[in-house]
Amino acid sequence: VPGENAADKFEHSVRGQLKEYLGIKRFLDRGGYTAFSTNFEDLNGLPQLPGLAAQLLMRDGYGFGAEGDGKSAGLSRLLKIMAHNKRTAFMEDYTLDLRKGHEAILGSHMLEVCPTIATADKPILDVQPLGIGGKADPARLIFNTQTGPALVASLIDLGDRFRLLVNTVETVPTPHDLPKLPVANALWKAQPDLCTASEAWIIAGGAHHTVFSHALTLDDMRQFAELQDIELAVIDNETRLPSFKDALRWNEVYYGSKR
Repeated sequence: VPGENAADKFEHSVRGQLKEYLGIKRFLDRGGYTAFSTNFEDLNGLPQLPGLAAQLLMRDGYGFGAEGDGKSAGLSRLLKIMAHNKRTAFMEDYTLDLRKGHEAILGSHMLEVCPTIATADKPILDVQPLGIGGKADPARLIFNTQTGPALVASLIDLGDRFRLLVNTVETVPTPHDLPKLPVANALWKAQPDLCTASEAWIIAGGAHHTVFSHALTLDDMRQFAELQDIELAVIDNETRLPSFKDALRWNEVYYGSKR
């Protein structure tokens, strides 16, 4: 829908995104690449930052990581394969609700959230200004995500090994419309609680970029880590900080002995 935009501006923006979608897809397919990253500082020649273009590519099953984040791009591709490309998306811890009794994390990104996690409602296609990148106003799909159990995962390079950090979460409805956040978003409550989960996440070296999935379970992530022989650190309803710290220390000894 054109929304507040003139019809010709709306059409021009959407057509531009479709050109970028087809161009990036052709580049990926020619090179045999299944994941990609963009950077809003280095997109010479593109009139818009890839918004709708990146979302359509993720819908097709390509992995994505923003701002040159190759690890998130690779992880999102792998988890999309595991989930048969269902309800799995690149995500970012966008902002926090710190009100007592309402603690939650709002996940989003400036443009690129995969529509496989959208609710049954049809996403809105809109053109809105973007305050970074110095490009034309980009078209993007806007939607809320489905609710219910989910997980967020971060892949961490420790130099001598990879650590897969997973937090189980409960996705909840947004309490009201977010007119000043014209991008796709998900609102979730971290387990066991925001304070414990945040401290454990930081201690374990988790990033603000994650892969979010409604389709995968903690058992899936355990099996994946075992098959890849990589460390797994879990934050869930059973997590207590003293034992979590002990587990990281034990992992250091275990994986150190395998070097």
